[in-house]
Amino acid sequence: MSSNRERKKQSRPATLRAGGVTEIAAVLEEFGVDAVEVFTDAGIDPELIGDPDNLISYSARDRLFKESVSRTGCQHFGLLVGQRMNLKELGLVGLLMKTSPDAGKALRSLVKFLHLHSQGAVMELRVDDKLAMLTYDAFEPGLEATEQTGYGAVAMMLNAMRTLCGRDFKPIEASFAHRRPADIEAFRKFFKVPLYFDAEHYALVFSRDWLDVRPATADDDLRQLLQKQVDALRVKHGLSFPLQVRSVLHSALLAGNCSEKQVAMLFSIRSHTLRRRLESFGTSFHELVDECRFEIAREMLRNTSLSVGQISSSLGYSRASSFIRAFRRWSDTTPSQWRQDN
Repeated sequence: MSSNRERKKQSRPATLRAGGVTEIAAVLEEFGVDAVEVFTDAGIDPELIGDPDNLISYSARDRLFKESVSRTGCQHFGLLVGQRMNLKELGLVGLLMKTSPDAGKALRSLVKFLHLHSQGAVMELRVDDKLAMLTYDAFEPGLEATEQTGYGAVAMMLNAMRTLCGRDFKPIEASFAHRRPADIEAFRKFFKVPLYFDAEHYALVFSRDWLDVRPATADDDLRQLLQKQVDALRVKHGLSFPLQVRSVLHSALLAGNCSEKQVAMLFSIRSHTLRRRLESFGTSFHELVDECRFEIAREMLRNTSLSVGQISSSLGYSRASSFIRAFRRWSDTTPSQWRQDN
């Protein structure tokens, strides 16, 4: 049996460090909009951003982006915010990355310790013989301005890679899990590479050779000290096990690697151990898969132009009819009707 404290920890809303929203205020001011007023209307105490280690909820950041887009009329507001962000916004995790011996280890630290900065999103580094792809996905349910967060995340990826690899770093393409905006000139101007919309992830693709570059700020001794601090924070603020599984499932579902055995292997445990640990929190692997599929389906229906059949295939259904039946069970309506209503 899980304790009440464990169950409350599992149900708490995801949070992120206030350092992740400080640049929103700066961009608002550039538009001549009163940032204090916007933060207040979004339900966020403006004084919170005075300390980057303060915490705000994902839903509050979501409201802040919606209000900012409304006040400025800028549909790529999140892109402008991301252009101003870099490793310093990640706090201790960003410092650890800067001292890494190569860019690959820096990115793997980001993937592993992102939850110390932001608990409602997951990043993944995929590498093959020639290419590397860094992906970002938000998995906190009920968000409406995910495209703004995604735009900012991909822009920040580019800035981070230039910090790690030097100003010569150049990606190969940038992808966005959102339908193509009416005007993409700001995206073209900033990324200067082919852009792909209606993608499965917000992502930056680049040559894997960049992973071997040693950052100018690499420092083995300082990295060891920072690693100890990060490990201590990880123990203190680690995600509950169901949330860890949810964060893995979000990417695993889209990659087609979401069997119970495959997910258990990611945690270096057996399937029966995975089941037992989830049961101790009052949930199951099947329930978490269902929740993640429903959340991803809603994101794709709301944010992309992908057909119901394409979404069904992305989520691992062999037939669209199976996906439609599952969606009816989740929402009492069809995917097409839900998309029209939302």
